[in-house]
Amino acid sequence: MAVSLYDLSVVNFLQTLGGVEGFLARGLAHLKEKNIDPNEIVETRLFPDMLPFRFQVLAVTAHSIGAMRGVKAGLFAPPAQLPPLDYVGLQKAVTDAREALQQLTPAEVNGFEGKDMVFQIRDTKMPFTAESFLQSFSLPNFYFHATTAYDILRTKGVPLGKRDFLGKLRLKR
Repeated sequence: MAVSLYDLSVVNFLQTLGGVEGFLARGLAHLKEKNIDPNEIVETRLFPDMLPFRFQVLAVTAHSIGAMRGVKAGLFAPPAQLPPLDYVGLQKAVTDAREALQQLTPAEVNGFEGKDMVFQIRDTKMPFTAESFLQSFSLPNFYFHATTAYDILRTKGVPLGKRDFLGKLRLKR
């Protein structure tokens, strides 16, 4: 069985976004239970020179639905400025990304295969094909930022495990 670009990208994005939605929900419940303002977490960093929780969650959306929109347009550039969302706003951004990805069809995404595109950050431009961009740039970044957001919640005592990160597994029927 051949694996399509849709399967390699959108299906994986959806699984992990479901995990992110779940661990954000568990995080919110835990923080409320412990009488901790969830908005205190938004600017938390694992290390002083790392970007905060807010950035990590928004990067998950940028490297999923944002990447797919970039592939379609032929250009992906990170946003110049991130919106100052609170915890609940971050949850909504993840849900919105998942819902937008669900609107993409396999035919549309598979049609991007071989398409030229560019990643641009400031004056630097890097040429890719759609599939090389998604597989070698967006997916690794997507997983990195999802993991970092998860790790920030863990450092705050949120009782999460690997299953919370994985999302809904695609088991054989």
